[in-house]
Amino acid sequence: MLVFRSILTSKEKLVRILADVVLVNLAMLTALAARFCYLVAFETIENGFTYTEIFWQYARHYAKYSWMLSVICVVVFALSGFYTYGRAYKGRYKALIIFQAVSLSYLLFGFAAYFIGASPQIPRGALLFAWLVSVTFIVAARGWSRIWLDVVHKEQQSRGLQNREVKKILVIGGAGYIGSALLFKLLDKGYQVRLLDMLLYGNEPIADVINHPRLEVIQADFRDVSKVVEATRGMDAVIHLGAIVGDPACALDEELTIEVNLMATRMIAEVAKGSGVERFIFASTCSVYGASDELLDERSALNPVSLYARSKIASERVLMSMASDSFVPVCLRFGTIYGLSGRTRFDLVVNLLTAKALVEKKITVSGGDQWRPFVHVDDAALAVFTVLEAPLDSVRNQVFNVGSEEQNYTIRQVGEIIHNLVPSAQLLEVAFDGDRRNYRVNFNKIRRTLGYAPQWTLERGISQVIEAVNSGKVTNYQDAKYSNVKYLSEEGTPPKMIRHNQWAHDLIKETEYVSAPPPVASPVQPQIVQG
Repeated sequence: MLVFRSILTSKEKLVRILADVVLVNLAMLTALAARFCYLVAFETIENGFTYTEIFWQYARHYAKYSWMLSVICVVVFALSGFYTYGRAYKGRYKALIIFQAVSLSYLLFGFAAYFIGASPQIPRGALLFAWLVSVTFIVAARGWSRIWLDVVHKEQQSRGLQNREVKKILVIGGAGYIGSALLFKLLDKGYQVRLLDMLLYGNEPIADVINHPRLEVIQADFRDVSKVVEATRGMDAVIHLGAIVGDPACALDEELTIEVNLMATRMIAEVAKGSGVERFIFASTCSVYGASDELLDERSALNPVSLYARSKIASERVLMSMASDSFVPVCLRFGTIYGLSGRTRFDLVVNLLTAKALVEKKITVSGGDQWRPFVHVDDAALAVFTVLEAPLDSVRNQVFNVGSEEQNYTIRQVGEIIHNLVPSAQLLEVAFDGDRRNYRVNFNKIRRTLGYAPQWTLERGISQVIEAVNSGKVTNYQDAKYSNVKYLSEEGTPPKMIRHNQWAHDLIKETEYVSAPPPVASPVQPQIVQG
């Protein structure tokens, strides 16, 4: 009784019942028609019957007993879970369940017809054929329904997502190097922005926008799932920039790095997906390419040579495995960043060498032959902004390198450019310092797909840093607040919050670069390249 009560509460289920009744009756009519045609073509009529009389006899018996077949089928189908979606019916054996239910229905009908005397009028061959046709029709109908849900409905749903306007954005780690540059762009465009950040470096990085009417600041650790749930509620997009960034900083505490960079990323993505967020933009790095002499694009093999790079590869894999029609992750592999933002860093090669040239009058280059792809921090923020506003199908589950081929430079070339702008400094080259990274990157995909083009050049970015130091805007580039590793070393790393997870460690292990390390150059005295 409860089964049928649940059936009658749903119009969709009633439609399914009516469809099954129609299919079963259509199968019976098809079988009787086939039997009649066979009789006309191949058999001789006896007992004085005419073809017309036999036809109307079949029609009368169908009209008399079809209700019995219909009722029996509906009852058996309902008890088999056709309309209440029992566990077996929803599983991989759905076709077998349908076969069993239809077979049982026809057996019951045959017995019932025999006991009330109908069997002599319904040929056994027709009954057998009706059973076969019923199985075929009902399995085919369920198969088409599945195709409709999986293909047509999903396509319509995807179109709906493409038209969904992004108004509210959660930026995680938005008070960092890239985030403090991105906030201005989002607010200027009119977005409602919610910032989730520990504000480890204080309010200074976002001081110019902290009182903006469209900015909401939640000061909290993004490893705290309750805070992530609170921050994600009502958002249309999540931009995840939070991480321990840089090889030296990540090497301070491997467990903490895995917790922050991988485990928290997975948790944040799961919360976002569960909250109905469709766009999820993740900050990755070109460091995933590690060491290679080739020009690398998004399809190239990954050779990470640091925990930082491995944590980003693992995070990319996790995010892409979670992708669905309603959850669209995009991974941005940023080049080596330079330039000024709300939270400028001087532990990156361009900014550091420029500051040293001005303050110490020395440009000390190590590993001068190594290639790096450079991108200004404002252009990194522009890439995030561009992906956010791009049509969903253009960025769906994609990985993009962020930068430009014109800014692929060797470390020595960077030193030479700085020397040209600060000629009073000496350009020195010293022994290789152990950093094994060496990669040139192809950026055709983001330019071709999204029309993205960096606005800054390396020379202009260096000039920006020169002006900041000379004007006193940056008073001491060696201050711990300008260096991730120095700050975490002096101030202490945040306490671990997330329980050790072997899954995360195993995934990090899978990304390790298996290769003998290159030979380390023997120490030599600094050599003056240009005076």
